[in-house]
Amino acid sequence: MIIQTYPDQESLSRAAAELFARQAEEAVKLRSAFSVALAGGQTPRRTYEILAQPPFREQVDWEHLHVFWGDERCVPPQDPRSNARMARRAWLNHVPLPPSRIHPISCKPNPVAGAREYEILLRKFCAGTPPCLDLVFLGLGEDGHTASLFPYHRASEDREHWTAAVYVPAQSLHRVTLTPAFLNQARVVAFLVAGAAKAKALQEVLQGPRNTRRLPAQLINPERGELYWLVDREAAGQLR
Repeated sequence: MIIQTYPDQESLSRAAAELFARQAEEAVKLRSAFSVALAGGQTPRRTYEILAQPPFREQVDWEHLHVFWGDERCVPPQDPRSNARMARRAWLNHVPLPPSRIHPISCKPNPVAGAREYEILLRKFCAGTPPCLDLVFLGLGEDGHTASLFPYHRASEDREHWTAAVYVPAQSLHRVTLTPAFLNQARVVAFLVAGAAKAKALQEVLQGPRNTRRLPAQLINPERGELYWLVDREAAGQLR
């Protein structure tokens, strides 16, 4: 596990963009393809905006990129809460990425069927032995969740399926998420964590007792890959 601390969210976001560019260059050189799963939220948004601008816009070999998502809210595509909408508006609409290589999560005809269809897509894409995706971006919630793996939800404990449908009562919202069984097959996983509001959760996940049911982010540890925590100074404020 590699923990890197940055003065502010802007420098963190640029470091995440640089990590993306490095991994993309290496993957295309070795395997002629690069695959990434994206996170939602405010911290990744700035990274996506940076990737849509020079010099990254010119550096990345977009034609060899496949884009997936770590989770999605079951809302219409144009809903501001949609993770796919955010990534498209901040980044994907501004680079020469073939539409056929963008793979958003669908909740149609229902969340359970949407999760099943996304798993079929992933298993077809990842045919062979792991690792599968080259890079996964994840965020961290104040309650210790990541993607849509929430505390005490059975999706976090699923060792068989790569995707799961999740209902969040506090939000009256269905979601579809990748599970640890799939996320831990990635070559690189990078958590992006910014802001003082995340400091307590970050300290508990990284340095507190292991309690994966309460802190699902503790479940993420790539079996054959690398784990990065890119955090800003405020988020790192409670780390020992």
